[in-house]
Amino acid sequence: MATLLKQSRYLAEVFARQNGSKILGAALPSAQTQQQRNLNVHEHISYTLLKEAGVPVPNFGVAGTKEEARDIAQRLNVKDIVLKAQVLAGGRGKGAFKNGLKGGVRMVYSPEEAEKIAGKMIGQLLVTKQTGEKGRICNSVMVTERKFPRKEFYFAFMMERAFAGPVLIASSQGGINIEEVAAENPDAILYEPVDISTGISKEQALKVADKVGLGDKREQTAEILLRLYNLFLAKDALLIEVNPYAEDASGEYFCLDAKMRFDDNAEYRQKDLFALRDWTQEDEKEVAAAKHNLNYVALDGNIGCLVNGAGLAMATMDIIKYHGGNPANFLDVGGGATAQQVKEAFKIITADPKVYAILVNIFGGIMRCDVIAEGIIAAAKELDLKLPIICRLQGTNVDDAKVLIAASGLKILACDNLDEAARLAVKLSNIVSLARSAKLDVNFEIPL
Repeated sequence: MATLLKQSRYLAEVFARQNGSKILGAALPSAQTQQQRNLNVHEHISYTLLKEAGVPVPNFGVAGTKEEARDIAQRLNVKDIVLKAQVLAGGRGKGAFKNGLKGGVRMVYSPEEAEKIAGKMIGQLLVTKQTGEKGRICNSVMVTERKFPRKEFYFAFMMERAFAGPVLIASSQGGINIEEVAAENPDAILYEPVDISTGISKEQALKVADKVGLGDKREQTAEILLRLYNLFLAKDALLIEVNPYAEDASGEYFCLDAKMRFDDNAEYRQKDLFALRDWTQEDEKEVAAAKHNLNYVALDGNIGCLVNGAGLAMATMDIIKYHGGNPANFLDVGGGATAQQVKEAFKIITADPKVYAILVNIFGGIMRCDVIAEGIIAAAKELDLKLPIICRLQGTNVDDAKVLIAASGLKILACDNLDEAARLAVKLSNIVSLARSAKLDVNFEIPL
């Protein structure tokens, strides 16, 4: 998600500079403040969706065992084969498996070699620049015929608030990181906003084909762009990126690599697609949160946040940053959470060893403050929490909540003022951090 948002922001800012606008870039949130989990699918699923939409891709198959990889390679019946580890992370080609195998994208030249290399990939952890040291499990390998591109192009449809809807992004410089192109040669990137009510027109598609240098294949290219947009619309996509769209040695054009993301809000009408979600590729805490209908996104800070409402959650994260702290997560329990869900939320937050303090910020509208308090107390007792907990509760049944907290005998700090609560959370997290650095066994005590 962070990569998609960073890319979206950067490209829109470039567009704004090119068009003399000071608004478009500023309208976009940072990757840290826009917390929304969106479906990301493996490359072989993207290939399948493209193929079903009439967009040409190389022949391929997906293998869950090394024997399947050998059989697929035999069926492809070509000399040059590519094995791609199906791991949801960028930089697979430059990554390394923990068993010592270098590269999550490998060229092989026989079914026997495909079997040997696939056997070293499947079931192993791949570490890339995006996975961190922990790496991600490779459960399958895509086996595809290798193409030798002569020309490479970039096409993407993306939902972008700066354009109030979809935008087609295109470049004649495909096959490399689009952010590098944007930084080094922004004029090489073309933006074509699409009217969501009418969709992309044939004229627009032809214009884009001409501008990126595909004038000799303008009709064919325009048809591909129309099919990509129809797929984008039909699947409730946030991003469909083809990089590269390439001409091979025979003069034919193929989509050689694809990335797709889909709006989680559309799950109810994209059930078949969302059934393909690979939970093994996601943060364990996010998976646990989803099972309890909690909205959780892991971040890199040390102050755990438990909030009701996405807007209030982002405001809470902002004020933590304002006071010099860093949120460890985005966690929205929603408007109808039960005490059990609150307890589960605490379990998820405290499963992160980097969390040194917890800030609870609840506005009781539909959500009752006393229910939140019950969940906090139950979690603190069951988990035997030693971390400082700062509670800012306002709204429905807030007085009852304060009575419950006071009667619990637990070291929970209650604050009516959000600014003061955030300042205190930052201060206490710093104290715990220093104690941990000194390898002290902290049994946190707060004088009330």
